[in-house]
Amino acid sequence: MATARGYAATDASKPLEFFTFERREPRDDDVVINIEYCGVCHSDIHQARNEWGNSRFPMVPGHEVAGTVTAVGAKVSKFKVGDRVGVGCFVDSCVHCQTRDFDNEQYLPGLVQTYNDVEADGTTPTYGGYADSIVVKEGYVLSIPDNLPLDAAAPLLCAGITLYSPLAHWKAGPGKKVAIVGMGGLGHMGVKIGSAMGAEITVLSQTLSKKDDGMKLGATAYYATSDDETFKTLAGTFDLIICTVAAEIDWNAYLNLLKVDGTMVLVGVPENPVPVHAFSLIPGRRSLAGSMIGSIRETQEMLDFCGKHDITAEIEVIDIKDINQAYERVVKSDVRYRFVIDMATLPKA
Repeated sequence: MATARGYAATDASKPLEFFTFERREPRDDDVVINIEYCGVCHSDIHQARNEWGNSRFPMVPGHEVAGTVTAVGAKVSKFKVGDRVGVGCFVDSCVHCQTRDFDNEQYLPGLVQTYNDVEADGTTPTYGGYADSIVVKEGYVLSIPDNLPLDAAAPLLCAGITLYSPLAHWKAGPGKKVAIVGMGGLGHMGVKIGSAMGAEITVLSQTLSKKDDGMKLGATAYYATSDDETFKTLAGTFDLIICTVAAEIDWNAYLNLLKVDGTMVLVGVPENPVPVHAFSLIPGRRSLAGSMIGSIRETQEMLDFCGKHDITAEIEVIDIKDINQAYERVVKSDVRYRFVIDMATLPKA
């Protein structure tokens, strides 16, 4: 086993701190990756602080991993030393299924998360990307296009696929009117990807403070949801609404912005249940749906799409020592639009 360096949460009430731990020995089908950058997702904060009630400590967060291959197992055929690769939100899937469903694996039992989980053996803990290295099965390693810088590509492994998947599934494209609710780490990726797909993108944000950014990134319209007139003006407008916010907003008000047969998709998770009235759905045959990341196959499709269209995240690169301050800033929505940790700043010991 190899000793790895990283930052970990050792308790829900404590800040992250330097941490050394053991990575498992590579198997024949494994890829060993030198982590160069790791994005900071709000779900990292939820889990490090046990806000979802399922945390395992010590925990090394991070599932937006970008780096280079340093070694491969004897049976690995897709990757070689020096390749630019990424690791997303899970590192194994459907381990108890008789038949694999490669297109929906993220929704099936047996999903093994990149961190805060245990591997298929039921005992080996998974540690994430706030570290100098990671060992991952070949089938869960992703190729990052050569034209995308690794630091700005890292958030594609969660934020990017989280928006790409519903946009693709609900067929955003030419002639479709799509609203992105929230202009943050997730929302700004929805603007970029949705506009590249050819859809007409509108941003619905609490204020107009990020309007200039939204328009530059590809939106054709931008409205403040704090203004009641917005909901009157846009009633019955959209084919698709993707809600990225984790705040407890009135979903009924947003459902009324859909056309007949329109769909509102949730990718943000509020802490408490949000009530939905039947009459927000029935008169327009509207749908309220959810979406969670994407399969490995779809994530590679997303990366290739982003490579073709030169799409990356808008980022602020930080030193690992500043991770706890970064967490506080994420909670306050004080980042445009994704923090990415430079793993070269990890202490040597």
